[in-house]
Order: sequence, then C-alpha cells, then structure tokens
Amino acid sequence: MDEEAQATAARLVRRLKGGYTVTIAESCTGGLLASTLTDIAGASAWFNQSWVTYSYEAKIQELNVSRELLEKKGAVSAEVAIQMAQGALARADADIAISITGIAGPGNDGSTKKVGYVYVGIASKTWAIAEATQIGGNRQENKEGFVHFALLTAIRHWDQAMELAETNRLKDLEQRENKARENALAEIERNKRAAAAAQETAWQSQTWSGKNPDEGKDMGLDVHWDDESQED
Repeated sequence: MDEEAQATAARLVRRLKGGYTVTIAESCTGGLLASTLTDIAGASAWFNQSWVTYSYEAKIQELNVSRELLEKKGAVSAEVAIQMAQGALARADADIAISITGIAGPGNDGSTKKVGYVYVGIASKTWAIAEATQIGGNRQENKEGFVHFALLTAIRHWDQAMELAETNRLKDLEQRENKARENALAEIERNKRAAAAAQETAWQSQTWSGKNPDEGKDMGLDVHWDDESQED
C-alpha cells in the first residue's frame, strides 16, 4: 500500500479515535482494507472485526445479502455494496461499516462491468450509501486503488454525517431554548394576571356601600327604668 493511502487511513482513524468503531466487509480486495487499517497501532480500540466474502454464498450467509438481489443485480452493484455494509454493521455492532465489491481483473468473469470498476458501501446506524468509480491498472493496482477510494469515501461521508449531526444538535438546542423562553414568558403573563386578579378581589372586599346597616329600623323610644333604682 502506498504512502498516500496509508496517510488516508490514518485520517480516518483519527476520526474513529473519538470513541467510534469500524467494521469491514470486502470481496475483491481480499482483506486489504482491513489490513491497511490494522497496520495502524492501537487498532484494537476502534476496529471490531471484518469479513472477506468472495462468493455469493458467503455474502448471503455471513452478511445477510439477498440472494435474489445478487442474482438480479450481480455482486458488483450499489445495492449489494450497501447490504454488505449493513450486514457487517449489524453483526459487529459497530458505528460505521465499509464494504468493497468490484472487479479487480485481469478478467471480468463474464460481467458486463469493466475491469477496475468498484462499488464502495458506507453504512451507519442511521444512513447508508454506495458510490462507484473506475480505476485503470493491473489486479494489484486496482485492489490498492479500491482501498484508497473506500477510505476517501468513508472520510467524506463521515465528515458530512458529523456536520449534519452538529447542525441538528444546534437546531435542537435552539428549539429547546426558544421553547423555554416561551414557557418563561407565558409564566410571567400568568403571574401578572393572577396578581391583577388578586388585587381586584382585595379591593372589592374592602368597598362600602354607604348605607347604614341599621337604616330603616325604628329607634326604640321607651325607656325602662330599673325598679330597684326608683325611690319612693
């Protein structure tokens, strides 16, 4: 593996060191991507496991790729690349999975796709995507080119996913802050209304009609003397 690909692998690993794990599902590269990543010291912290599934049966049994899909689309297709990545992701319980399925050469074994054509699948627990490219070279050059393309693709989609996650986090934070502000303002208005109502009730309880409660009643005119106080 050339120095540029090794440097690209190191770039991906720096992202994984944030507490993430990766798993790999390869076909035509025969484990070269897994080897490139595990050449980096400390791989046990972020590399779970990998699969080399060359045949249809291996893809079906190990990665749960659809037999019908393989027969309809062929192994070198976007759909198969995605299912390979998703199957590896589920079995390894990793944060991200990378798959490679292509035609390294020198022949294409009757496929309509050209030698050097490859699909790379990237999957996480919330999204999955596949991209293709055409590389010209011999078998070894194609395998190395496939690995380098897979690393670059993984980094690009990883960065996009992290950027989107951060955007969503900030948007959610803003929504929470706006909701808290609305709730606070509503609480202030409720308190104002409650205070106004309490003040109105207190004023009403202290009002005086201006009428004498004894008005209308006859004043007693009879004077009763205590017999004992009268003198003969």
